[in-house]
Formats: sequence, C-alpha cells, structure tokens
Amino acid sequence: MSNSNVPPPKIFKPEDGDPGRPKRGMDEDAIKTQPTIFREDLLEGKTVLISGAGSGMGKATAYLAAKLGANVAICGRTMEKLDSTVEMIRDGLGKEILSVQTNIRSPEEVEDLIGTVHDHFGGLDTLVNNAGGQFPQDAIDFSRKGWLAVIDTNLNGTWWMMQEAAKRWRADGKPGNIVNIVANIERGMPQAAHTCAARAGVIYLSKTLATEWAQWDVRVNCIGPGVIETEGFRMYPEEALKRFHKANPMKMRGNAWDVAEMIAYLASPAARFINGDLIIIDGGQAQWGVIWPAGMPDYFNESGAA
Repeated sequence: MSNSNVPPPKIFKPEDGDPGRPKRGMDEDAIKTQPTIFREDLLEGKTVLISGAGSGMGKATAYLAAKLGANVAICGRTMEKLDSTVEMIRDGLGKEILSVQTNIRSPEEVEDLIGTVHDHFGGLDTLVNNAGGQFPQDAIDFSRKGWLAVIDTNLNGTWWMMQEAAKRWRADGKPGNIVNIVANIERGMPQAAHTCAARAGVIYLSKTLATEWAQWDVRVNCIGPGVIETEGFRMYPEEALKRFHKANPMKMRGNAWDVAEMIAYLASPAARFINGDLIIIDGGQAQWGVIWPAGMPDYFNESGAA
C-alpha cells in the first residue's frame, strides 16, 4: 500500500542547483568558500606536492592542503595555470606556495622537481599524482602518437614521480605517502581505452609498490573518481555531457572538492594503516552505468536504430 505523504524521490540533474550539496563545477570563488570537515591544522608542518595543480582536482587539492596548514608545492606544464593557483591561495589564504613548471614525461625534470621541493621545504611528506590527460575517441581510431602521448603521461609520468620521491625517502630514512589519482575503470572505459590502460597500470603498479616500499614506511594508494565536473569537461561533446549524470544511481556529478577531501584524509595521520588500496568516489557508478565520453553509439542506444 502506497503512502501519499511520502514525497517523490529527487532526481539530480546537472543543470539543477542543490543547496544541500557542494557546487559541482567549482570556480575559484567556490573553492575559496567551500567548507571542510577537517580542522585547520590537520596538515600543519607537512609538505604536500601536487601535480597537475593548475586546474580542476589538483587546484582544489592545493587550496585545501594550504588551508589545512600544509607547505604546498605544485607542478604542471603550463605556468599560466600554475600562477592562477598561486594567486588564488595567496588571495584566499594569504599564504605562499612553491610552483615549479614541470613536464612529468621527462624523468630529468621530475628529478629536478623533487630536489627543488626538498631544498625549499626540507623534505616531502605526501606526493599527489594528479597530472594526466586523455581525449574521447573510439579506440579503433587512435593515432599512434595519440596513444603514446596518453600512456607516457598517465603511466610513465606517474611512475617517474613515484620512483624519484621514493628514492629520496629511502635515502633520507623518512616515511612517505603517495596518492595516485586514477579513474573508476572497474568496468572498463569505452572511448577512453588509452587512459583506461594507463590507469590500470598505475593501480596495479601502486599495489605492487605498496608492498615493496612498506619496508621504508612508504604508503601508496589510489583514488578512482567517477564523473567529476571540472574545466576538462570542455573536451566532451554536448551529447555526452547530457548523459554523464546518468552514469550513477545518484544521478549527479561529483566535484573537485569531493576528491580533495579524500586526498586530505589520506595525507592525514588517520590514514596511517591504509596502504595498497583503491578508493572509489563515483556515486555508485561501478554498480550502475557506463560512460560514453564521445557519445553513445546507436548500437547501444535504446532510442537508436534496432
């Protein structure tokens, strides 16, 4: 028997606002005014290095880490983007951070970066590998150059960062912590096979290193975001964007703050016994839907041809 007093369930659509939830696509003003559940000295005295911090999840993570008292270093390929993060933190928190232009595909540049962070702050506590890149396309149409570019950035670049940081921790006899931002690839990722392959490599590399490097008190974990609305959404066609929120049972998109707060948790003392794990932030997407970032083919579209 139905109860007429029970309100119908709310359907979260990407164009809808919801005052009970953080903003999905976060501009600088939203980042600066977003509340956090953590106390403001949670990361006091700790040094955090974040790659790809000129936009999106990396930018939000840099701001939150600085807000929680950390010494923050950021890197990325585009100095203009890094400068915007530096200015946002200076304006919002009155703090200065270290910014180093770096192409993580280059092991020599990565070595210089890690050295610069150690020289500037006297060490490194948490490395956040957030940098990456991909483009939506059917796998059969990938160019050789396009495939190699994604693999080199997302897998090799992440590896150079991890290895160089671990070398310094081992040499200094100090503990370390690595958080790798990957993706929710449990069910594969159609039209993103290149990044799916690279991210799978990072996940199982991380699980392996979590065991190998435990002897030096170095923890390695991964975070697998689902549909997180950032500036990167500009690369996707409108047809795909209309469906993104339907990929999880909550029927909503996540935002950069959702990921930043999990990174802060993994960088905190509360996570000292978490190692070799993959933490999924996807609104239940793993049990629900599939993303088609270039648009669903008619073959799979119920409204398409039979």
